[in-house]
Amino acid sequence: MLAGAGTGKTRAITHRIAYGVATGTYNPTEVLAVTFTTRAAGEMRGRLRALGAPGVQARTFHSAALRQVRYFWPKVYGGEPPQLTESKIPIIAGAARRNRIEVDQARLRDLASEIEWAKVTNVRPDRYEQIAPTRGREVSGLDAASVAHVFGTYEELKREQGRMDMEDVLLLGAALLTEDDRVAASVRQQYKWFVVDEYQDVSPIQAALLDLWLGGRQEICVVGDPAQTIYSFAGARADYLTEFPAKHPGGTNVELVRNYRSTPQVIKAANALLAGTSTGAVTLRAQAESGPELRWQEAPDEVAEAEAVATEIARLRDTGVPLREMAVLFRINAQSEAFEEALASRSIPYVVRGAARFFERPEVRQALALLRASLRAGEAARDGLVDQVRAVLAGMGWNAEAPSGRGQARDRWESLTALVSQAEEYAGGELAPTLEGFVTELDRRATEQHAPVAEGVTLATLHTAKGLEWDAVFLAGLQEGSMPITYADTPAAVEEERRLLYVGITRARKHLSLSWALARNPGGQARRKPSRFLAGMRPESVTDKAPAASGSSGSKRGRKASACRLCRKPLASSRERNRGFCADCPPPYDEELFASLKAWRRERADAESVPAFVVFSDATLEALAEVKPTDRQGLLRINGIGAAKLEKYADDVLAVLNSA
Repeated sequence: MLAGAGTGKTRAITHRIAYGVATGTYNPTEVLAVTFTTRAAGEMRGRLRALGAPGVQARTFHSAALRQVRYFWPKVYGGEPPQLTESKIPIIAGAARRNRIEVDQARLRDLASEIEWAKVTNVRPDRYEQIAPTRGREVSGLDAASVAHVFGTYEELKREQGRMDMEDVLLLGAALLTEDDRVAASVRQQYKWFVVDEYQDVSPIQAALLDLWLGGRQEICVVGDPAQTIYSFAGARADYLTEFPAKHPGGTNVELVRNYRSTPQVIKAANALLAGTSTGAVTLRAQAESGPELRWQEAPDEVAEAEAVATEIARLRDTGVPLREMAVLFRINAQSEAFEEALASRSIPYVVRGAARFFERPEVRQALALLRASLRAGEAARDGLVDQVRAVLAGMGWNAEAPSGRGQARDRWESLTALVSQAEEYAGGELAPTLEGFVTELDRRATEQHAPVAEGVTLATLHTAKGLEWDAVFLAGLQEGSMPITYADTPAAVEEERRLLYVGITRARKHLSLSWALARNPGGQARRKPSRFLAGMRPESVTDKAPAASGSSGSKRGRKASACRLCRKPLASSRERNRGFCADCPPPYDEELFASLKAWRRERADAESVPAFVVFSDATLEALAEVKPTDRQGLLRINGIGAAKLEKYADDVLAVLNSA
């Protein structure tokens, strides 16, 4: 069954099971309905009870496999099965120490996610180093060989401690069925009819386990939507769904296309988003009454975007839409802060789903503590406010370049970068910005954002919104670099980002608002572009009418190019936009002079015991090597050089430039 968003697939499959039980086709105890979350399994059990089929087993893959492992292990191997570990983190930390690899909590969580991916896709530790690069896998700050060593040691430690993780549950369940014919016969005698929900999320190990349960039989019904395949990074593969008819040629294919959730206006946008793509989604047909037109909002910056969203939320609330029936969805957790602030300033309560509120995140709390410590130490006058904040965060491992790939390390970097942006915004709005004033401002924001959560607007990432729905949905941050996200650098990754936006659109019942910001901070140059996914859907905006700007390496902070000033190709990464030219073009600056400047920066950074970028970023050195200013006034025109750094480094830099 290909079941589009909002087409009632849970109702369809539970009624199908209940009908089979009512007609005597199924013995309820011989039916196993499998899904992916405990919430979904619980909902399915509740519906089956209400339909008169309480004896049907509705479980997650892990729950069903764990039940079998615990029952059959003593019979096959004797004794109790390995103890299920609550968290991989402590064992991974031990594995990293044994390999003399330093990792923080964010990287430990990323390693846990990577090990989970490897195990569900049947990648062994001894093959990880070869396979991971071909699959585009990486853990920020670690090469594939290091990850493989930690992975292998993790498996050793787990065996030594007599433990198993959640992926082992699936692997051990499959092993029992494969290695012992009595176990396989018993399971196949117990379960004769299978139903699998959300089949587009099946991983290779889950598919293998399901085949072992079936044992070559054909009594299976699967339900899914290829347009909602958004977890490939965790091992999900939609081709199990799309290729199901070929694997089971005698099966019946059913498409559920009538959407009962959303207005025709919302459905039109959802269909348009996927039209002409290779996703293989059904074309939805709206069954609900016509509703309001979609709202499109182009904001000058992220603060203005959040303010506009909060204003519309207040308006909808005043017209009778409950706050609990409204949601603001964005790509990453770090984007929530602006909306938290905008809602709090209007005394509108909100709930952050799937993540801590911005000022409650561990890295943000740690950063605030270090900023206060720096203030107490009397270091505020040492440098400009923004440079001071950057230096403090550098002590936490932050730098201006985003880590490659996704994961907790990336989320942590985004949160700390948001603090840098706040410092830039604060410094730009104060005549005499100080660290004390900035810390006070952060404390104010943190205090005001403790809104009650019983009745509030939901703030969530697009991933955590899957499976939910609201009367009013605000899709925010729909600009290039955020949607699709910067690290979506392959056609397949970009298409998954498109599907993620599709999931967001189809969460809305009546009201749908789509917005993007042309700059990150107030006063910044409007260099961003609306997401490519909105092309042909949205009305003409300011960015469509404005002529393309030619970036310049010597422009001041905030002025980022969107196209290479040498070949005019679009700039794909933040680094390229900062530099103003793409990686394929030869550098426009004097490379020997750039090397000399880097050598000077390294010596100065060592002398000051700070990271090199705290002195000057690579982009600033490149601009210096290209423009070659001859005096202090010329230095001030270079991006990254303010009054504090001019006073500190001008003589040295001019000496290097004059010696070239």
